[in-house]
Amino acid sequence: MPYIIGVDIGTQGTKAMMFDENMDVISTAFCGSHLISPAPGIVWQDAEEIYQSVLQTIKMLMERSNADADSVAAIGIDSQMAGIMGIDENGEAVTYYDSWLDTRCEKYMNEMQAKAGEKITAITGGPVTYNHGPKILWWKKEQPDIYKKIYKFVLPHAYAAGKMAGLSGREAYFDYTCLQYSGFGDNLKKMWSDELLSLFNVDKGKFPRIVSPFEIIGEVTEETSRICGLRPGVKIAAGAGDTSASIFGTGMFEEGMLLDCAGTASILCSVTNSYMPDIKYQTMTMMRSPVDGQWFPLAYINGGGLDIRWFRDLFSDTVNLTYEQLESEAALVEPGCSGLIFIPHFAGRVLPNNPWAKGSFIGLNWNQKRAHLYRAVMEGISYEYSYYLQVLKQLYQGQEFGEMWAVGGGAKSNLFLKIKAEVLGTDIVSFQTGDTALIGSAVIAGVGAGILTDYREPVLSARKVQKKVEPDMGYRDIYKQNTERYLHLIDAVSGVYKKSEAEGGI
Repeated sequence: MPYIIGVDIGTQGTKAMMFDENMDVISTAFCGSHLISPAPGIVWQDAEEIYQSVLQTIKMLMERSNADADSVAAIGIDSQMAGIMGIDENGEAVTYYDSWLDTRCEKYMNEMQAKAGEKITAITGGPVTYNHGPKILWWKKEQPDIYKKIYKFVLPHAYAAGKMAGLSGREAYFDYTCLQYSGFGDNLKKMWSDELLSLFNVDKGKFPRIVSPFEIIGEVTEETSRICGLRPGVKIAAGAGDTSASIFGTGMFEEGMLLDCAGTASILCSVTNSYMPDIKYQTMTMMRSPVDGQWFPLAYINGGGLDIRWFRDLFSDTVNLTYEQLESEAALVEPGCSGLIFIPHFAGRVLPNNPWAKGSFIGLNWNQKRAHLYRAVMEGISYEYSYYLQVLKQLYQGQEFGEMWAVGGGAKSNLFLKIKAEVLGTDIVSFQTGDTALIGSAVIAGVGAGILTDYREPVLSARKVQKKVEPDMGYRDIYKQNTERYLHLIDAVSGVYKKSEAEGGI
């Protein structure tokens, strides 16, 4: 029986999962990673550590499964999407991975927005934000010596897959699910935009070929085999961006479906068969599905899941607090938190882009406790989701949006699901299988290698419903009022910090 491996290179670590052809899980593995942040706004990861984490998790899978090396037929890898790194002609890293959480490129982000913001959104499908375009300009202008050494810009999954297959820099690739973050890619045509590259004087030669996630880009080499335990010749799929792989791995195949990906980022998305860039609101980004001709319009809070962890850690100096303890306390607080509003944008608002939006608690009083603050964090993230849904409904007028599915760590919280359901006014269904990116990557590899003849049935068979949460509509009005206050407060807070920056302050 052939086995398939999916690998997910995430922000907090690399996960891997081995499946049989029926999509039953054979073994799992995890290897933690290090986010290096020496100063505010600087966040990166070591490229070699990323690659070694992929090899290590695969090795752990093989050891834990007792699978024969000959039984593994294909592997698919996904990774973080909005950051970028550079390789040389031999496919070796010449930069670290410039994380999607890194904001040093803000100057060039503003430059791109001012010069061609709407054009970039129309062509790439994504608004200008802390993604590849501004980051590439940062490398070019701020690190010219290193920029000269960069032969191709790639994503972490393409870097890891390329090294496993022994690809040269000339054979490097960029899968089309990441085009909306590229700053220079034509999303609809699946090619690099000469117009945008010329506009910002960026060398087209530094961009690799664009491929389908299902394309088999190579096979495991002898050297890779000795390290990770796979046999030489195992087929390697190009793979996809982690969010696209995760949405695909959840079974989001029909128009109008909604999904909450509650991970390190807090993502709300839908499905459409038409390319409709959000030029008016600059909020939804048109992410390609691995399935050609389908898109996932989405928006996200940069590090929304990190806000939850930050709060727990903040109060864990003397007591080892658990999420369960915090949730049980917050569940006793009345919806609306006595007027307390939390703004979750610790690294600026990404969509619509607003670098002056800052993480904030507004409306504190002496009667509020830790529980009020924790609930306010969850409510603030939900208010942002409410805005995203409003934009979706404006863009796709006449489209019916039904219940929302939920995956990721945040989907394990009953309270968080309940708050989101009541703020959005919709039922939410969560799944037992949290690692849908791994399902997606494995199915991509299986289809690409010819082991699986279809993607729908394997994905749907691997997905298992955990629970359904229905909203108490009695709280709809208070949440609607708070959502409006939340949006006004973002503008107010942003105005303060923008003015202060202009005056040479914060």
